[in-house]
Amino acid sequence: MKIMVIGSGGREHALVWKIKKDNIDAKLFAVPGNGGIYDIAECIPVKTGHLEYIVDVAIKNNINLTVVGPEAPLAEGISDVFQQKGLKIFGPVRKAAELEASKSFAKEFMKRHKIPTAGFEIVDNFEESIRILEKRTFPCVIKYDGLAAGKGVLVAKEFDEAKDFLEKIYRDKIFGKSDNKVVIEDCLTGREMSYLIFTDTVDFIPMVPAKDYKRIFDGDKGPNTGGMGCYSPPSIFNTELENKIKNDIVIPTLKGLEKEGIDYRGVLYFGLMITSEGPYMLEYNVRFGDPETQVILPRLESNIIEIMEAVTEQSLKKCRIRWSNMKSLCVILASSGYPGKYETEKEIKCLEKVKNMDVILFHAGTKKENGKIFTSGGRVLAITSTGNTFEEIRKKVYEAADTIDFEGKYYRKDIGIEI
Repeated sequence: MKIMVIGSGGREHALVWKIKKDNIDAKLFAVPGNGGIYDIAECIPVKTGHLEYIVDVAIKNNINLTVVGPEAPLAEGISDVFQQKGLKIFGPVRKAAELEASKSFAKEFMKRHKIPTAGFEIVDNFEESIRILEKRTFPCVIKYDGLAAGKGVLVAKEFDEAKDFLEKIYRDKIFGKSDNKVVIEDCLTGREMSYLIFTDTVDFIPMVPAKDYKRIFDGDKGPNTGGMGCYSPPSIFNTELENKIKNDIVIPTLKGLEKEGIDYRGVLYFGLMITSEGPYMLEYNVRFGDPETQVILPRLESNIIEIMEAVTEQSLKKCRIRWSNMKSLCVILASSGYPGKYETEKEIKCLEKVKNMDVILFHAGTKKENGKIFTSGGRVLAITSTGNTFEEIRKKVYEAADTIDFEGKYYRKDIGIEI
């Protein structure tokens, strides 16, 4: 069997790791991959006109299944292109990917199908957004409509902070456009949780839940990032809460997709706020989370390719998935300055020492040159471990985090403490 994974982050390394673990004889390809994936898959650089190029790679290498990691290719319609060519791919089509690609589409979808979410308004220019802010109480939440690598959301505590963010969006064009929509919504209070499912539109199978840490600094302070750590399961999770999530959010979402004629085959991620009134939807993601994947997949005991093939063939109801009862936790090592300006090309040392520790090392922003590993991104490495208690796991993970060395290394010290 030949399998290709698209992406270059810690999530994609976790996917490649799990696929190879379950299918030892499989030949793996990664486009473009990273310094860690390089050791277990053939990494192929992405070229201009990459959708067509990736299709060519799949055809030339007789790929049996392509797995899409990040959201951008899904939003661009890579699954549509593959399906038109008769190629098997795991990931939703472009119309379904709009649930993540457009925050306004997602919020209006929630409203249409009576899915609990914060009250909101949608604007498409700076002047109107300021008029709305002047009438609002704070804190409030501002969301850039398009894809922003986890950095397009601000919880504004006061008017000036909100105005500054909107100026960056519309006038400084920090996300590359000045004519995009912005969602301004009420600020919910509670505890955040990530709940992911495999779905083939008709049926769904939940994954184990996780709690991620989006802010850069300890104590959930500072700007949002793509995620600085994660653990599974969250302490607030129980059967009663899961039933509410399924009945109030998951099932209405799938029924809404069916009603609107949207074929959804892949992973659907529900970003939730667990309030005193129950679970509310914050956002949809149309793929595995990062770093959620790095704590979820080590707990998956079933063969992930069998699940993915069942999703693509719309035969998920035949699957029975097994999960480990072990707990898991992940800490992200980042480059100093992230999520703002940071330096790369820093050699990463002492990786060999970590191999003897009871942790799994997932590469993200790394590259391999002349047998050495260098930094190439903001989030550099994800250190994951499993165990019976979070205290035990934290000790292992942070020992490894202290051991790895590169200039500008930064990580949060409080991952897993909110148990």
